[in-house]
Amino acid sequence: MGIKRWHRGVPAAPLAVVLLAVAGCDAAPDARATGTAAPSRSAAAAAPSPSAGASGAVARVCDKLKGGPAEAPAGAVTVDPSVVGDLAAKTENSPPHTTFWLRPGTHRLEPGPYDQVMPKAGDVYLGAPGAVLDGGKTNQYAFGGTSSDVTIRHLTVQHFVAPHNEGVVNHESAPGWVIEHTAVQYNSGAGLMAGAGQRIRASCLRANGQYGLNGYAASGITGLVLEGNEITGNNTDDWERRQPGCGCTGGAKFWAVDRADIRGNWVHDNRGTGLWADTNNNDFLIADNLIERNDGSALIYEISYNAVIRNNTIRRNNWVEGRQEADRGDDFPYATVYVSEAGGEPRIPARTDKIEIHRNLLEDNWSGITLWENADRFCNSPANTSSEDCTLLVPEVARCRQPAIATAPLNADCRWKTQRVEIHDNRFTLDTSTVKCTEKCGFMAVLANYGTYPDWSPYHGDRVAEAITLKQDNRWYDNVYAGPWRFVVHDTSRVLDSGQWQGAPYRQDAGSTFRPKAGG
Repeated sequence: MGIKRWHRGVPAAPLAVVLLAVAGCDAAPDARATGTAAPSRSAAAAAPSPSAGASGAVARVCDKLKGGPAEAPAGAVTVDPSVVGDLAAKTENSPPHTTFWLRPGTHRLEPGPYDQVMPKAGDVYLGAPGAVLDGGKTNQYAFGGTSSDVTIRHLTVQHFVAPHNEGVVNHESAPGWVIEHTAVQYNSGAGLMAGAGQRIRASCLRANGQYGLNGYAASGITGLVLEGNEITGNNTDDWERRQPGCGCTGGAKFWAVDRADIRGNWVHDNRGTGLWADTNNNDFLIADNLIERNDGSALIYEISYNAVIRNNTIRRNNWVEGRQEADRGDDFPYATVYVSEAGGEPRIPARTDKIEIHRNLLEDNWSGITLWENADRFCNSPANTSSEDCTLLVPEVARCRQPAIATAPLNADCRWKTQRVEIHDNRFTLDTSTVKCTEKCGFMAVLANYGTYPDWSPYHGDRVAEAITLKQDNRWYDNVYAGPWRFVVHDTSRVLDSGQWQGAPYRQDAGSTFRPKAGG
């Protein structure tokens, strides 16, 4: 089998993403989640399919944004939509911590590509009902600069033309921004960039050319929160077709984010992946989301660490990309939740020391969960598409070379390992008549390729495949399966039924229930 790389360009300039800081991962029950006790297997088997995450609510934001104040708040500077450039000019001429109230109507900037609003620290932008900031398909950026603690509420931001890998709102990834009750839509590039401590709540990230939001800052990001948003229809410019293999698309993407809470969002109908954490992310909580009908995977967690993925409803994802690869004759188990060179690592501080995937419903997706490790991909390898990055255990790329990489500790620490992944108390349903697939779909998998490259690699042969399958504490247990699920282990040639999957030497899914003819 060839090298599988669902990857990735390196994030160039700032890109747009965000999230919200809420409760911790899974060290203790979360008081704000509903149904915190794991359901019994018999209850899970009988339970109806929910329409969203555990809360039962869907973040239907885009067509019913909460309106802003109808009159200017006391002390606010009023912005006139009939005066071109009024918002940028009044921002420039006002002190920090000014509140601006945008009257109803369409507000425009001066027509130069780099004309934009440059907030000062603590500035607040409030849109009246019907307030729109429109780039006229001329301006590249709406809000830029490096000022911290900027707030944008009740505003629609649209028709900006940010370049590839750049973002429209918070273009420079400044820290502490708050985006609430705001629509960022119909822009090129990424709708939002993210900075440290950024919070995005109850907002609509719709039909942007590349990403709805891209969480990237050159210095890294801590404490990102994304809560109660609708993220839909992004990657309208189809960048994977324009730059095959770039891995630079989807609803939201995250790079080097430490501690992120992604809760209660509706992530749907994006061209490509729904949520994608790529390259040295750590300490993610992904909970109570509804993730559906994305062309690619619902969720990719890649060369990253320590996450809890719980109480999500994940349905009808990867029908487009999974079918495309199957039609090409590819036998790789293209997943709905794809864990690629990512795992739990106790030496990296986080709210958990594993990747725990539990209490989720996966319904009528192309396939299930794939745990993958590319034997040829490690720090300093030419096969590592994140070529400038090393693992969080070995910050210096140059250290991962012969002869030191052949022995401990670098032999282990130069790899991003798919390890300490626990998949339990989930419900997996598959109706092949709904998915319209009988042979190339419906897989769970834990596997690697045969190591061959580069010639100095200490990971040649099947040692990585043996490790991920049998030695790295990856476990399925106490799940419910309805439908004709199959199981891939070690490499793509080993396809098992449930009895073989539960038997020696794999011994997976202890305590699980299988109903192969149930179909949903």
